Amino acid sequence: MTTVTTPEPGEAAPAEAQAAKAKSKTKKLSKAAKQKAKAAKAVSVAKKQVGDPYRWGGTGPNAFDCSGLVQFSWKKAGVNLPRITHSQYARVKKKVSYKNLRPGDLLFFRGKGHVGMYVGNGKMVHSPSSGKTVRIDKLSGWRKASFSGAVRPGI
Repeated sequence: MTTVTTPEPGEAAPAEAQAAKAKSKTKKLSKAAKQKAKAAKAVSVAKKQVGDPYRWGGTGPNAFDCSGLVQFSWKKAGVNLPRITHSQYARVKKKVSYKNLRPGDLLFFRGKGHVGMYVGNGKMVHSPSSGKTVRIDKLSGWRKASFSGAVRPGI
């Protein structure tokens, strides 16, 4: 003989309670998954700009300065960022440490005067300076020494 327990009025049945609990966990994971997907898109867009020339004030699509490159890339991923480095750092609320970098994170150098995008494996994509092109560089030497903060857009 099987015993069936009916919930009191206002209580969820055990299966419904489990489904509601799973749904609340899914929402939290979904937010992280959405950010990760946007970050992957931003990284992909930024990598496609490798070889494009640096141009002061450049916001694309064929020439960029450092902040213009990350703004352009994240915009293609559906996230609006301010135009200049200091504002990008200030307005993105999620700050991250160097050891917790993930692809898509914005890296700031020289007192927030330069920005690049972390692409994974200890590398970043950036538009370095006049006369140079968008490129991927290792995070070593002066970059590591002049690192001044990082943020995670898209959250």
